[in-house]
Amino acid sequence: MNRVLILVNITGLIIGISYGLHGPILPVFAKNIIGATYSDLGLIGLANFIPYMFIPLFVGILLDRINNGYLLALGAAVNSVSIYLLSIAQSVPEIMGFRIMTGVAHAFFWPPCESIISNESSEKNRVRNISLFTMFFVMGFMIGPLLGTVFLEGFDITYRILFQIAAFILAAAIIFALLASRKNVKNHYERFSFSSIKEMKRFPEVIVLLVFCTSSFGIILTIYPAFLNDNGISAEDILLLYFVFGISRVVSLVLAGKLARKTSQTLVAATAAISAGLAISTMADSIITFGIALILMGFGFSIFFPLTLEIILSKTRKGISGKIIGAYETVFGMGWAIGPIIGGPITQSFGNETPYLVFCVIGVGVTIFAMMYRKKLEPQRIPN
Repeated sequence: MNRVLILVNITGLIIGISYGLHGPILPVFAKNIIGATYSDLGLIGLANFIPYMFIPLFVGILLDRINNGYLLALGAAVNSVSIYLLSIAQSVPEIMGFRIMTGVAHAFFWPPCESIISNESSEKNRVRNISLFTMFFVMGFMIGPLLGTVFLEGFDITYRILFQIAAFILAAAIIFALLASRKNVKNHYERFSFSSIKEMKRFPEVIVLLVFCTSSFGIILTIYPAFLNDNGISAEDILLLYFVFGISRVVSLVLAGKLARKTSQTLVAATAAISAGLAISTMADSIITFGIALILMGFGFSIFFPLTLEIILSKTRKGISGKIIGAYETVFGMGWAIGPIIGGPITQSFGNETPYLVFCVIGVGVTIFAMMYRKKLEPQRIPN
């Protein structure tokens, strides 16, 4: 592996640790300390993800024009500030404002990393390298909750101090992003356009899977921790559950290279696993059953990312790869925004288990859809 890929992987690891350290605790903090309702949690999640519906399009255009390492460093800096500001938040609107900043910053994290990896990879090892990067990020997201448990139990610190620690950890990623920028030159680019939107229209089957997976994932990131807390799971045990969630995701990504040989079958299995995890969540009554649900969802949420990106990149000319990555991430933003904005009000109006039941039913339909269109869910294979 070359130096640039190593630096990008380290950057992903650091950012993952920060996200894992504060992410699962934020809904609990908002509910128990700020007094947020489930509808408020949905709005907080929407505020976090709605910038991701638009900003990646513009970042995608910049990827083909500006050193990707500089964009990555900018994202890390803004992200660090946004997380630190959570430590002084006193109301739901303030949290929403700071999460908007996080959403904008996140658009300067994933697309630049994906672009750098794509440019540094051959078509034959692109899935492996993207999976490896995602695995480093997920490993960080797995380590973060363990650190959070140590800080909360061992040092008896407050949630606000935890956010400050997470911000300083994330700030360290700026250094590695700048080091990566030294060798990351500008890509070849074409004139300014929104052609990537038209390009994404060529992949309706992939879009359906992405919207379902990301909207479900959005609920698990923004509402599920509060749901766990209402079911008698302590903050420390919530962090441990997300550690287990992280293990499942890492194992899935380790196997991504082998599973990519049967892409369509793996994507069918991923949507089925997410649906099963959501179904178990509606009936779970202990930390063990919630852990089983998160293991299943961890597999589904992780494996679909490198495989769907490979389907699109394998059928896209390299000259517009930055733009298509931006459009791909915009679809992510749509799903992430849909999940919380639907899940919060449904929970508030119909009960804690309802959103997971609703998305489980949708997931069964998406699984059947994926089975029907298996041939469309295969990348363009490179001859040996």
